[in-house]
Amino acid sequence: MKVPIYRRSVPLFLIAALISISASLAGTVRAESKTAPAISEQTPGVAIPEPAGHGLSTKAVEIARPFNFPITNSMVVSWIVALGLIIFAQIATRSMKQVPRGAQNFLEWLVEGLYNFMVGIIGPHLAKRTFWFFASIFLFILSANWVGLVPGVGAIGWGHRSDHGFVIDQPLFRGANADVNMTLAMALVFFAAWIVWAIREVGPMGFLKELFAPKGESTGILRVLMVVVFFAAGCLEVVSILFRPISLSFRLYGNIFAGENLLEAMSKLVPGFGWLVPIPFYFLELVMGLVQALVFMLLTAVFTMLICQHESEGPAAAHG
Repeated sequence: MKVPIYRRSVPLFLIAALISISASLAGTVRAESKTAPAISEQTPGVAIPEPAGHGLSTKAVEIARPFNFPITNSMVVSWIVALGLIIFAQIATRSMKQVPRGAQNFLEWLVEGLYNFMVGIIGPHLAKRTFWFFASIFLFILSANWVGLVPGVGAIGWGHRSDHGFVIDQPLFRGANADVNMTLAMALVFFAAWIVWAIREVGPMGFLKELFAPKGESTGILRVLMVVVFFAAGCLEVVSILFRPISLSFRLYGNIFAGENLLEAMSKLVPGFGWLVPIPFYFLELVMGLVQALVFMLLTAVFTMLICQHESEGPAAAHG
């Protein structure tokens, strides 16, 4: 039973790589004009030490521009994470066995556990159609969050010497989800997939009815009143739907960015013991990375279930 579920999951890591590329297209080019001046302004004398006093920069730093295509330090980490997941998947599936062992056993356990978890939330019908996305999002976000905690991420790069030691001005690596461009790109990819899933499940007219049509049975003047009320509620729901990518992206970005700033602040709290003080907080951030990956996956799954609930309400309730 495990093998068919696992084989359907093999393309998940390729999707993670595509999401990381979409992040670069969605946000990096837009941030180019703002990031480059910020770096140049830090070069003159007094402005250079600013990053050391204010922790992690709010913007990813451009570290290269091959063929006039900007590459930031957060993009490098996202590519490393995606490539690592793809390589692990290839190793685990290189020699498939009926009785799995090692990497194959771990990956089958992980994928089947996620699949059963999603079935219990959105039902088997929607899980079969959307599991590839939710599992990809979860694995990629979790891996990116944990890779961002590896010592050296944010501490290796170009800088200058100061009275307080060596200051990193342009770090070579930056946590992928500590860049709002990355999280916004994932949210926009979900938004596009959400529209496709909704239209496939309920059709264009069903999609509009789900938003604007009155629910329940009523007649006469009450029916007219219900039409007006539900149309107004549908307009508010449209506004809420349009803001979902923003809320999803800033929730993930804010938590990861704050966590990395916390670790940096703890490392500078006690001079001479910068390696020791942040250790308890590393465990906290490991848990936070897992929680944020789960939250992003669950929110997108619930948003999908709500628009397709007339198809999945029965199965989901049966598994609840």
